[in-house]
Amino acid sequence: MIRVRFAPNPGGYLSLSGARVALLNFLHARRFGGRFLLRFNDLDEDHARPAYSDAIVQDLRWLGIEWDDTLRQSDNLALYQQAIERLKQAGRLYPCFESEEELRAKREFRQKRGLPTLYDRAMLKLTPAQRTAAEARGKRPHWRFQLSARTVGWRDLALGERQAKLQAISDPVLVRADGAPTPLLAGAVDDIASGVTHIIRSDDSAGRTGVQIDLLDALGAEPNGLVFAHLPPLAETGTRRLARRINALSVRGLRGDGVEPLAIATCLCTGSQTVDPLPLNRLVQAFDLSRMTGGMPGFDAGRMLAMNGRLLSRLEFAAVADRLPDGATEAFWMAIRGNLDLLNEVRGWWDVVAGSIVPPVMEEDRQFLAEAERALPPEPWDHTVWTTWMEALARSTGREEDGVVQPLRLALTGEENGPALDALLPLMGRARAVNRLQIATA
Repeated sequence: MIRVRFAPNPGGYLSLSGARVALLNFLHARRFGGRFLLRFNDLDEDHARPAYSDAIVQDLRWLGIEWDDTLRQSDNLALYQQAIERLKQAGRLYPCFESEEELRAKREFRQKRGLPTLYDRAMLKLTPAQRTAAEARGKRPHWRFQLSARTVGWRDLALGERQAKLQAISDPVLVRADGAPTPLLAGAVDDIASGVTHIIRSDDSAGRTGVQIDLLDALGAEPNGLVFAHLPPLAETGTRRLARRINALSVRGLRGDGVEPLAIATCLCTGSQTVDPLPLNRLVQAFDLSRMTGGMPGFDAGRMLAMNGRLLSRLEFAAVADRLPDGATEAFWMAIRGNLDLLNEVRGWWDVVAGSIVPPVMEEDRQFLAEAERALPPEPWDHTVWTTWMEALARSTGREEDGVVQPLRLALTGEENGPALDALLPLMGRARAVNRLQIATA
């Protein structure tokens, strides 16, 4: 059975890039009847926060992503210690007493001579007496993993054939001086214990994946038991830009802006130019990670907003009533829903029909707008008031329809485009319309 995992660090909100990784893992698992694990990499006590874990859970569920199991690395400390002892007994971990300053000096020395900045494995030559003496001076070692002298190869589902020459990579630190495992070790142990079969994650260096494979082998994992798929960085495409850079976008922020979850999901995992958002069950049916090789879609803000607009235009009042301004009615929603890219734009249109706006002074149309005010029908108003008003203005001014509608739209709404005025005018009321016409002719 296919088993995948999404492993966020709960040190912040779910980013758009993180959401893409979670979504593709979810779709892959559901497409092939597998299981999807949510694993919180929460060993960094200085940054991991329960509030962020809760927020990530909320945002994933809002996107429609569900998982079969939840794991927190902070609950697996005993398992990591067992792995550490196993690697020590196998001779694959060795203690290192160099300080950060000493390691930095070594790197700078090699850089000045044009040499690769590999760790020199000096601590492998440490004698028992030297180790005892260092510990007696109060030094506590960190522990490095001795990489194999081989070239590791694998087929990446997204990047194709890949390989890493381990001799050209520094032995990684797996255990810090305080005895805590590093994320590399903890992640490898978790993947084995959870039976993970596919690792789908953001683009990574071949060297790091090669190290991970060597470590998994040392821990007793089945050779070639893991399938990797490394996604290219989420790139911003298209010509329309949002206010924030793509690497600063969070799912929570887009949600607050009024983007619907299906618009985000469809935009993140389909390369089609269609503006029709797809429900998750359709995305599951069509999903094939191998077909995305070399063609992983980027993030097109314009495409997402077009999808979002299509979604909003189809939503019934009951689906959004609790997200609309106080007092907003079904008639108001039906009037404006086809003219939104983002739900938070509703506030502007609510101000148009129920609040205060200041239209521009329209000197060229002053005489026409004064005539429009005089011709404005008395209340009560219904859906026919706009037609009645237009007919009266056509008779009294001789203007064509465009010459009537455009100046009235700008004077009444402050906008050059927007919802149909025959729907907005009854919501606006006569007193508000008169006030704006007078401002525009001041």
